[in-house]
Amino acid sequence: MSISPELTAVIALLQQKSCVTTPVRESEAERETLRQNLRLACQAADWENIGICADNVAVATTTVQQYLRGLGYDGTIAIDPGEWGDHPVYLKFNTQKMSHYLDDYVGQYRGVLVALQSPEPELAGTYGHFPLDLFAG
Repeated sequence: MSISPELTAVIALLQQKSCVTTPVRESEAERETLRQNLRLACQAADWENIGICADNVAVATTTVQQYLRGLGYDGTIAIDPGEWGDHPVYLKFNTQKMSHYLDDYVGQYRGVLVALQSPEPELAGTYGHFPLDLFAG
């Protein structure tokens, strides 16, 4: 089975936005296009892993909840920020199991990676780095 031409275009746009070493400040129209394309790709996938590198657990938790809502999930995540202190963390959220993994993070990157899980090789892959605030508001 193969993916549609529309989905092929969506994946091409997500790939253009992936692995960009210098962050680009995008207009609100470009951000909305990115949100729409990410939603379409996630709807076509079986499930996703959402990986967040953030300054602290509060930012990571807020970000994952915004992404979940933005991608059409009801899931919420409750992590006590007091247990983690105020240092960088990596939060991975699995939408199939609606579960998470949290750990310390020593890298400089701050943002979100979305790994689409699909038997379709044209769709499966990791996309991003996307802004922490892409689905804010």
